[in-house]
Amino acid sequence: MPLPEFIEPCLPRLQAEPPLGPLWTYEVKFDGYRVQVHKAGAEVAVYSRRGADFTRRAGRAVVESARRLPCESCILDGELIALGDDGVPSFEHLHARLSQSLAVVVFDVLALDGRDLRRLPLAERRAHLAPLLLQPTALVASGTFDDPLALLAACDAHGLEGIVCKRSDRPYRSGHSHDWVKVKTAAWRKANADRGKLFEQA
Repeated sequence: MPLPEFIEPCLPRLQAEPPLGPLWTYEVKFDGYRVQVHKAGAEVAVYSRRGADFTRRAGRAVVESARRLPCESCILDGELIALGDDGVPSFEHLHARLSQSLAVVVFDVLALDGRDLRRLPLAERRAHLAPLLLQPTALVASGTFDDPLALLAACDAHGLEGIVCKRSDRPYRSGHSHDWVKVKTAAWRKANADRGKLFEQA
């Protein structure tokens, strides 16, 4: 069985404040490399955001975890991360290959057992993803949250990059999309600090 072809990833647009509303869901934005994990039978490949072969860079644990997934074939969308000495994801450790603790935080499934899932809304794609990642491995399902401000505050407290906000009712679209929004912790902190100064001056 040939490996599925690489799919151009969906890319979030950047803004300082998260969109609000019941149709939005929120995830931690980890500091790593965007990757796609492809599985077909015992064959596994990991690709970078632009489609470069990242299989060796992702490491044996990630590849073996993908090989053991309870499906015949799939395409997973996620972030390759490395843990620093403090247990927090560190891009410096990942880039310099200083850590052996590599994992992929998986936040989407684009295809499963020969079926293209991209036309499904995010909530349904996540429902297909959950059974694949029940066992503890180097493939970890991203958590989803309802309160973006509390999540940003937690990211700020733990030194995490920020959050990604996604419309739960929308299909997967390659390229830059208004259905996904990235908010960086530092920009959000600055926007709130500036707003506080305006209130003080009023």
